[in-house]
Amino acid sequence: MNNNGFMKTYILACDLKDDPKLIAEYEAYHQNVWPEILKSITDSGIVSMQIYRTGNRMTMLMQTQGDFSFEAKGKADAENPKVQEWEQLMWNYQQALPHAKPGEKWILMDKIFEL
Repeated sequence: MNNNGFMKTYILACDLKDDPKLIAEYEAYHQNVWPEILKSITDSGIVSMQIYRTGNRMTMLMQTQGDFSFEAKGKADAENPKVQEWEQLMWNYQQALPHAKPGEKWILMDKIFEL
C-alpha cells in the first residue's frame, strides 16, 4: 500500500468467445496463472484482483494502491515479453465488447449506483 493507505477499486468487463470448450480452457488457465503474470500484477500496485463470469461475460474487480496507473501498467506490460505471451494466448479465448475500440480488451466500467 502507498504511504497514505488510500486504496482504489476498479471494475472492468470483457467477453469470452461463446464456446463452452474455450471458456473451460480459459478458466483452467486462471486456476494456474503463470508466476510472471502474478508478479507483473502485484508489481504494478494491484493489491487484489478477482474475475467473475456469467455466460461469456466477465467482470474483473481490482483493488489497487492509491498511486496505481493504468498507463504505467500498460507500459510495463508492453515491455514484458512473458506478459505479452500471456495476453496473446488469452486473446484466443477473449473477444472485445461490442462497443470496444480496436484492440481493446478489458473496459473500465462506470459506477452508476452505490448504497
